[in-house]
Amino acid sequence: MNKRLIICTAFLTVAAVTVISSCSNNRSTGLEFARNMYDPIGYNPDQPNKNFKDGKTAQDPPAGTMPVGFDKYNLYPNTLEGYQAASAEMTNPLPVNVATLEQGKTLYLNMCSHCHGLEGKGDGSIVKMGKFPAPPSYATGNSSRGGSMKDLTDGKIYHTITHGVNLMGPHKSQLSPEQRWKVVMYVHELQKLQ
Repeated sequence: MNKRLIICTAFLTVAAVTVISSCSNNRSTGLEFARNMYDPIGYNPDQPNKNFKDGKTAQDPPAGTMPVGFDKYNLYPNTLEGYQAASAEMTNPLPVNVATLEQGKTLYLNMCSHCHGLEGKGDGSIVKMGKFPAPPSYATGNSSRGGSMKDLTDGKIYHTITHGVNLMGPHKSQLSPEQRWKVVMYVHELQKLQ
């Protein structure tokens, strides 16, 4: 009986001390398992840094560089004026060869043919379902912004792929600038079909 009383008393004492200590007002977070998860290893861009002459961590980028993901062709706003400026100033920087045309065809078939059709006649699978109006044919149709579709320039096609027009949504988040230029190249091939 005496042993049982000692064990019960010890247990109640430990429990009471635990409860009382947990209710105290000190703001300790307890033991830390991995301190480096709380303290960042990299420099904060706003803190001073003795590794550079000017003492700043956030340095200006080198002259002539562009940020990652920056699209220099996206400088034309989604307006009629931006569309006309893109037409006048933009040309396809990629070389026209078999490889880029094949890549452009693949991108066109995956991203555009469901509306524009396999040959750019505006007879894609979505249109055949009867739920959407047909887009104009690249070879014989007229653009909703004026002019013939077969006369669309590199800049006009690129601007339209980037920003969209009418029911066509923008594709700038789905196609990289290089991929858009490849589609432009293939659309020019479809413009030649009669």
